[in-house]
Amino acid sequence: MQDITRALGAFVANLKFGAIPQEAHEVIHTGFADCVGVMLAGAHEPPTTLLTEVLNPTAGPATLVFGSRTAQAPEAAWINGVAAHALDYDDVALKGHPSTVLVPAILAEAQALGSSGADMMTAYAAGYEVWADLTRRDPDHYHSKGWHPTGILGAIGAAAACASLHGLDAERAAVAISLGASQSAGIMANFGTMTKPFHAGRSAHSGVMAARLAKAGFTASLDALEHPQGFLSAVSPAGRIDVDTPVAAGREWRMTSLRLSVKKYPLCFCTHRALDGMLDLLQTHPIRAEDIESILAMTSRRNTKVLRNHAPQTGLEAKFSMEFAMASCVVAGRAGLNELTDDFVQRPLIQDLIRKVEVVADDAEDPNMPGYSPFDRVTVKLRNGQVIESREVVTVRGGPEEPLSHEHLWAKFDDCATAGASTVAARQLFDALMHLESVPSVRQIPGLAVTS
Repeated sequence: MQDITRALGAFVANLKFGAIPQEAHEVIHTGFADCVGVMLAGAHEPPTTLLTEVLNPTAGPATLVFGSRTAQAPEAAWINGVAAHALDYDDVALKGHPSTVLVPAILAEAQALGSSGADMMTAYAAGYEVWADLTRRDPDHYHSKGWHPTGILGAIGAAAACASLHGLDAERAAVAISLGASQSAGIMANFGTMTKPFHAGRSAHSGVMAARLAKAGFTASLDALEHPQGFLSAVSPAGRIDVDTPVAAGREWRMTSLRLSVKKYPLCFCTHRALDGMLDLLQTHPIRAEDIESILAMTSRRNTKVLRNHAPQTGLEAKFSMEFAMASCVVAGRAGLNELTDDFVQRPLIQDLIRKVEVVADDAEDPNMPGYSPFDRVTVKLRNGQVIESREVVTVRGGPEEPLSHEHLWAKFDDCATAGASTVAARQLFDALMHLESVPSVRQIPGLAVTS
């Protein structure tokens, strides 16, 4: 058995900005920019406003969703994390949504500490690589046991990121990671409700608190990850964990190989391959909803479990519905922020189409994409008997194989800022995040100039 907790603590403590591969800089820039964009879009969503109302945070050094209100860093990380995940439009990697936890925690604590852009990028790299080390140690899918990976892994990743910001030594960083592990939580039964984004925000908050407590001298087990009663064993669906492989973080950069998938659609990522397939199909075969007899969407067994809402009635429920995703494509020609409203979901034409969609599970698995079938495919049967099939969709637009261009990233950011009625200078903010290493202080980033 390896000393995984201690080794990850040493990696975090020793990581310097200059050691991060240049190729990873692009990933970090994208993670910050995309997360902040969707955070702006989620600023006034019910989960964000209700949590802010209940917490009623006192003023502090960190801004809430780049607005005029401030809070102490732990509460800012919590609220901003909820905002970033409220629309389920944030990036995907490492079995979950890393940036929606890491970025809010880093931004909030960086404001409290007056960190530089390079410090923030180093913290992101620390959090990502610690998160990545844990995901490779279990071949099974956390979803199959009911865990929300973002919730259970996010607190540990955020703890590592904030430990980096604080410059903790190896032992204190390991304590922070251990504290993060004891705050891991999030169950899939709450998908399609406000509690799913709560998982992300709570993980960001937990990471800030873990690093602060570790710095203050709080104690925690230095084998909390690998212990037989530790994190890896406790959350594992089948107990097939690897605690014998040495930690490779800092020697092998998972960020440069796994990268990030940036969402083109504000729905659960499990719908995206089928969405790409259906929209391509409709480009070559324009179809009226009235002419459709049935739609069959084939995806992985894991995805069918995640997409639990088969008869959604609200925009929030529709985010986790393959049936809605297909219906929205046919009726609106897209599945965007404007379609994720209660009124649109409840339209009679949408509800009628939802009932015509059958989701079929494929038990074959893509060895290169755990949790996914070798391909997704959509088949449409028309009333006249004609059957139209989409292509076999293997990769998603916005994923590592088909990354969005700089212009498309900016277009999404601008759209999100507009949707959230943000008052921050969107273009200047986007440019700062895409060149974060050039920012001397976090307080020079538009919307973060808080001095109190």
